[in-house]
Amino acid sequence: MTLHSNKEFFVSWEELHRATRELARRQLPAEQWRGIIAVSRGGLVPAAIISRELNIRLVDSICVSSYDHTSQREEAIVVKDVSSTEDGEGFLVVDDLVDTGNTLRLLKKRFPKARFITVYGKPAGLELVDDYEADLSQDTWIHFPWDMHLHYVDPLAGHES
Repeated sequence: MTLHSNKEFFVSWEELHRATRELARRQLPAEQWRGIIAVSRGGLVPAAIISRELNIRLVDSICVSSYDHTSQREEAIVVKDVSSTEDGEGFLVVDDLVDTGNTLRLLKKRFPKARFITVYGKPAGLELVDDYEADLSQDTWIHFPWDMHLHYVDPLAGHES
């Protein structure tokens, strides 16, 4: 998918926080989890919110590269692995979005006993997710708050002098 070729969905910090908090609520009781694995980079912010909401102190990260700016590669690449678990047992693997499922297919092989959760989900990857908060159509490009910059926008009718 290339930027601006399809529908766009802009997520505010407030909406991301609300959706992630709701996702965290469904992971209760917190005592069942040994830790969280954040999928870098998109899963870092949701993992921090879930960590706070579930009072989980052990947060590790796996760095996966699957996009070249706006286009997705055929295969995801692990840039940095975790050291806190071998198979993911008792861990939540957290990402911002499941799109085609390329990243999660790789991570499910790496962590076969983990629970996989994302804030947003697109149809092509939903069968790989154990829980997610909101649906997006496959042709929607999502803009997360960490990718945007707030700035002034002219009114539709223009300015009066």
